[in-house]
Order: sequence, then structure tokens, then C-alpha cells
Amino acid sequence: MTETTATIPVQPRRGSSPRRLRQRHAAERRFRIYGISAIVLAAVVLAALLGSIANRGASAFFQTQIALDIYLDPEVIDPEGTRAPDTLRSANYQTLAKRALETRFPDVSGRSAKRALARLISSGTGFELRRRVLADPNLIGTTGRYWVKSSDDVDSFIKGKVSREAPESDRRVKDNEIAWLDVLVATGDLELRFDTTFFTASDSREPEQAGIWGAVVGSFLTLLVTLGLSFPVGVLAALYLEEFAKKNRWTDLIEVNINNLAAVPSIVFGLLGLAMFLSIFGMPRSAPVVGGLVLALMTLPTIIIAARAALTAVPPSVREAALAIGASKLQVTLHHVLPLAMPGVMTGTIIGMARALGETAPLLMIGMVAFIVDIPGSFTDPATVLPVQIYLWADSPERAFVAKTSAAILVLLAFLVAMNALAVVLRRRFEQRW
Repeated sequence: MTETTATIPVQPRRGSSPRRLRQRHAAERRFRIYGISAIVLAAVVLAALLGSIANRGASAFFQTQIALDIYLDPEVIDPEGTRAPDTLRSANYQTLAKRALETRFPDVSGRSAKRALARLISSGTGFELRRRVLADPNLIGTTGRYWVKSSDDVDSFIKGKVSREAPESDRRVKDNEIAWLDVLVATGDLELRFDTTFFTASDSREPEQAGIWGAVVGSFLTLLVTLGLSFPVGVLAALYLEEFAKKNRWTDLIEVNINNLAAVPSIVFGLLGLAMFLSIFGMPRSAPVVGGLVLALMTLPTIIIAARAALTAVPPSVREAALAIGASKLQVTLHHVLPLAMPGVMTGTIIGMARALGETAPLLMIGMVAFIVDIPGSFTDPATVLPVQIYLWADSPERAFVAKTSAAILVLLAFLVAMNALAVVLRRRFEQRW
């Protein structure tokens, strides 16, 4: 006898119908299009921003220079012939450059016309001549061909930022000065040359003499203090909280405070540094050591959070295997867990340092906004940093500082990109896979 089994028809689920399947695929395509569109829009906006900055800042890497046959008159430089450094340093070298200009244009007469002629060259020309004479006193009494910087007004005119068709009353470069510049251009005595001063000099009131080297050195010293304080303290704090501390309400409170500190505005840390390091401890104002302390406080929560995440990512089997062969808790942490977590720790540290490199607000509160001419030589010397230097130049009224500001932004962006690229390389180089 054969049993017959009743077949129950299976109703198709609503979600598996062709129409629902097409809707789901269409939604996925739309989502993909939205994502690609967002990425493209962000890339276009970023390219436009960087292009605008590069377009403004490219001219700052070049400076208008004028060739002059300058006679280094001994009667002006060293009238007594002693070759004493103090005598050579105190001589009026700017007068020698003005004489060379008057010799170049012998038809110029009258006090006002000669003053206008002298405005073609930078007021810092004398300092450059003094530097050369101090380096080689044998130049005294000789006539040499020297390329000297033009003034910022002439530089702006040569770069096309001032139109010669504009009324003379609206131009800082007058018609007679334009005529002299045309003569220099025709004879090949005026050229746009790469400006090494931008990378080797410190700040100056004159745009053509201003550079970023002082700010770069100040940033380096400040970040060195920041790294020396925040990295060991942050790593040790993360190790304790993640590997040794008991889970109770006190450690929970500490973790909450660390997370909150990572979200505190940076200017609050500047106020803390002003109240503590300057007012109470009397530390030197506008010094890299104080800036480094403030930035270390700001960077510390970021490093702790990144280090804890890296420690958590280490598989528990590593700890268990080390404990199983008789290692102590400290040996497990230092010999096994920390080396495996170090790539993530280093990545978080570099990203935190990159953030500290771009900070301005906390450093303004401790006085690093001061006008610093000398390049700092130690951690306690007055100094400024690159973001603050950009802020100072952006607030300057001279037209030439606009290009200097954009060029300094490009240099700062290059440092930030390099630091983030280093973080990626370190992660890929030392990352362990289990």
C-alpha cells in the first residue's frame, strides 16, 4: 500500500518578488551614486581650495632682484682700516647701494627724485651687504656686481599685481619709477629669481625680507617638547588603564574624563597654560617649552585613546599564551602586547602631533603671537610657530604679505601631509596580521 504525501504549495515571499528585487538593486545603485558624488564633490572643493592657495602663494617663492655695481667704499665701511668686526657691523651699507643706483641713473637729480630712486631697492639691502663683508672682509675697496632685492611695491608691480594703466594716484609705484624699471628690464638688470630668503630668514616688517625659518625652528622645538611629554605619559596611562587597572567606578570616571578632554576646545588648554605655567610657575612667555607643555596637555587624551584602541586590538590569545608559559603580567604587557600594539600607538601619536602642529589658539594665549625676529636657539628663547606666523602675516596690511601667507600655508600643509603619510607607512610596515 502506497502512502501519498500531500504537497503544500510554497507561497513566494513578498521580499523575493522580481519587483522588490529590482527596487532593492535600484536603491543600492542610488546609494553608490550618492557616495561617489559626495567623494567627487569633496575632491573638487578641496582641489579648488588648494588651487586658490597655490595660485596666491606661488609668487612668494620668487622675488624681484636688481643688479647693481656696488663699490664697497672703505671710507664708509672701515675708515680707520682696523677691520674690527664691530666697526664693520655698524657701517651704513644702505648708502653704498643708494650710491650705486644713482650711478646707474646719473640723470636723476633733486632730493625727492633720489628718494624715489632709492625706494626701488629693499631697505634690507644694507644687511645683505653687511653679511657678505663680515664673511669676507677682503671685499672692502672692491666693486662687485650684486643682485639685491627690490622693495615690496616694485615686486608687486613686476608680478602684475599693480597695473600700470591705473591712475598714478592709485599706485604706490609712480610713473618715474616705472620708467626706471623699464630701463632695468631692457638691460637685463632686473629679474625674478628664486627667493631663498623665504626659507632661511625669520620674520620681518618688510615683506621681501620675511621668511619662515624662525617659525619652523620654533615649531620643531615646541613639538619636540610635546612629543617628549605626551608620548611616554600617554602610553603608560593607556597601559595601566587597559592592562592593570581594575574596572570600577573610579577607572570609569577617569575614562569618561579622558574622552571629554579630547573634545575640549583647544583655546581652553591655552587658558590653562596662561593661568598655570605663566601666572603661577612664572615660566618664560612665548617660549617653546611653554608651548610644548600646553600642546602636550591637548594631545595627551588623543594619544591615550589611540593607544588603548591599539592595545585592545591585540588578540587575547597572545596574553593567554604568554601567561601559560610562565610570564608575569608585566612581562606579558611589555614583551608581547605592547610591541604588537606599537604600530597603532605610533599612528595615533603622529596624528595627534599633526593636530598639534596646526594649532594656533592655545599658543596665542601664552604669548607666542609676539613679533620675533631672531631664530630661537633653545627651548626657553622667545619663538613663534608656523600657524601663528601665518596668522600674523594674514593680519598685515602690506599687499606682498598675502602671497607670503599663502606660501606659508602651503609649507604647513606639506608638513601635515608628510606626517600623515608617515603614519600610514608605519602602520603598513609594522602591522601584524593574525
